[in-house]
Amino acid sequence: MLPRLSSVLRALPSSTAPMARIISRATPLPVTRTSYAAISFLNSPSISYKTHRLDASSPSNSSPLFGRGFRVLCRREVESVVRSSRKVFAEQRGYRKARRRVAKSKQKELELNVSICIEDELPDDPEVLNIAEMLRLNAPTLMKLAFDSLKDSTYKTRDTAVEDVGGFESIELSILFCNNEFIRKLNKEWRDEDHATDVLSMSQHVPELKLPILMLGDIVISVETAARQAEERGHSLLDEIRILMVHGLLHLLGFDHEISEEAEAEMEKNEEFLLQSLGWKGKGLIQSAYDSETNTNIQVENSDGTLLNSQSQISLTTAKALKEALSRGLKVVVATGKTRPAVISALKKVDLVGRDGIISEFAPGVFIQGLLVHGRQGREIFRRNLDRDFCREAYQYSWEHKVPLIAFSGDRCLTLFDHPLVDSLHTTYHEPKAEIIPAIEDLLATVDIQKLIFLDTAEGVATTIRPYWSEATKDRANVVQAIPDMLEIVPPGTSKGSGVKMLLDHLGVSTKEIMAIGDGENDVEMLELASLGIALSNGSEKAKAVANVIGASNDEDGVADAIYRYAF
Repeated sequence: MLPRLSSVLRALPSSTAPMARIISRATPLPVTRTSYAAISFLNSPSISYKTHRLDASSPSNSSPLFGRGFRVLCRREVESVVRSSRKVFAEQRGYRKARRRVAKSKQKELELNVSICIEDELPDDPEVLNIAEMLRLNAPTLMKLAFDSLKDSTYKTRDTAVEDVGGFESIELSILFCNNEFIRKLNKEWRDEDHATDVLSMSQHVPELKLPILMLGDIVISVETAARQAEERGHSLLDEIRILMVHGLLHLLGFDHEISEEAEAEMEKNEEFLLQSLGWKGKGLIQSAYDSETNTNIQVENSDGTLLNSQSQISLTTAKALKEALSRGLKVVVATGKTRPAVISALKKVDLVGRDGIISEFAPGVFIQGLLVHGRQGREIFRRNLDRDFCREAYQYSWEHKVPLIAFSGDRCLTLFDHPLVDSLHTTYHEPKAEIIPAIEDLLATVDIQKLIFLDTAEGVATTIRPYWSEATKDRANVVQAIPDMLEIVPPGTSKGSGVKMLLDHLGVSTKEIMAIGDGENDVEMLELASLGIALSNGSEKAKAVANVIGASNDEDGVADAIYRYAF
């Protein structure tokens, strides 16, 4: 693969284009030559195509990289996919179409050709040379494991252009080590982004050609950036280059974390699998980049009477402040007594849901008073339930006194009977519409319950329900209140604060790095935990007593005011 790489080097807009040194070896490894299972692919027709045309007089116009598309795979910046026209790609290579060999059922060696190249401008560093030698062994092993992991897989977002590995006689991959200036020029030339990055993946596979050779492509790694990231993340340069190689190879195999949060989760999971299976140190590049982001500032917001005003809506001023915080690199995490669907419903109207917002099904968050905690990629990392016998007693009270009682279980709400107050929980407070299960034992058998809410008038809660259940819970549960006409019952010893602390530990973030904004007595522990706790002026006296600062009210855009005053 040296001729292809040499052409890349000559194609750079430089009068003194560097050449490449090469360490090459063909490594045969046994791979079962059977067709891999088909994998579904979200093939969006909106993907843009771009042909990079070189001057006809340039000696580099014969480069096999003429018209080649590649994608930049860096830290969590915006990384657009730029693919070349495969028609032009095929014409420039001048290949004649060939019929793919029929896969045989017997074992046959599949030759893996791996070229390790070093850009000439890199200084002669014994460590880099040793890593290059190590990758001659590591890369084929990684490739075989990655190919095997595609068998019988159910990835929903992977491009399946590379899937029938058993139908090829050999596979070619090249890995190029370079400096920041070299990768910057490539990044500028092909993506019009004038900055260095850590790794570029450049696909060469053209499925329409039906070649017996799978020309997988090239992985370009900046040793300078890799060395800096290795120091920041506390591992060796070899560890970091292995991580970048894994990331780059997965892109060549059709994974793309930029197309959706689901795609990011699938690629991150595969990175973790490959690194752990091979016994290589460090986290995957996606996870490492996420850690780098969350180690800056985390701002924890509560969405009950804090983000939402007295009309249970988020104002445009508050939404604008949150977007400004995100644009400046702050990480905003929701900590709430609500379910996740309720927060998504409330924030969707102001475009704060999804990859560029503060909440989604793939975002971390603390829900249901800290009883349900979602970590990286939205994965559940903690859940705590109420005692079943206690829930039975509460529902018996609800049935006998005809006081509505809502059970919260994950993303669901359940109740024994219909009531106007039950409907208001959905229409006013955005919670999922309560499912009616009219038999107590049937309801208890259906779900595990994290939280119960009694609904009544503010007077009824204050004079009857709260006094009764403050006594009746004993050490079996805790009573908390965020809204006058609702009484919440949760397992003992839990709070938003404990949920936030668990999430911070999961993300590796210190409490000294966060600012918390709240208003209710259910926010007390969270406000005490944060380096800076801000209680809105409409909040409870207990919340204001522990806060460092008393801010404006929720109807005066208190969250926006706090962000502009203290976060920037």
